[in-house]
Amino acid sequence: MNVQNKMKVVIAEFDSTAELMRAAEKIREAGYTKFDCHSPFPIHGMDSAMGLKRSGLGYIVGFFAFTGLTAAIILQWWASVVAYPLVISGKPFFSYQAYLPVTFSLAVLFAAAAAIFGMLVLNKLPRLNHPVFSSELFKKATDDGFLVTIESDDPKFDESEVKKYLLSLGAKRIEVAG
Repeated sequence: MNVQNKMKVVIAEFDSTAELMRAAEKIREAGYTKFDCHSPFPIHGMDSAMGLKRSGLGYIVGFFAFTGLTAAIILQWWASVVAYPLVISGKPFFSYQAYLPVTFSLAVLFAAAAAIFGMLVLNKLPRLNHPVFSSELFKKATDDGFLVTIESDDPKFDESEVKKYLLSLGAKRIEVAG
């Protein structure tokens, strides 16, 4: 790995959720795209303050649930109508009422697998190393810190300008990791 291509992250700490929210809005308005906000608890409205769009995970899960449902019905239809057409107790070959438990189970199985793998892909996981993990300041994110991180692969990133900008937003402490 080339030393010049090493990713850096500027981390800024704010005093409260209100300041973090205001900072996220200002950072988004300034045109930064590769930034994230960290707090020890979820903050209502942070997604819209950061300009995040709704996740596509629901569509992925819905598609695979429907795929599982369809696969289960086709499999059971094929087994009872094509492969082994047996008339049992006068029932028709395609007795869909008996297929509901298997159909439901396979739809849930496909949906759960899609949720897990879709979440991993959309969140770009697993990521075993990130510069922010080596930061002392970032350790506060799970305790009492309200942090903003801006990554060096952001098109507008200039380390000194980012530091100045974050200080102008009211950051009480800034650290560069990476």
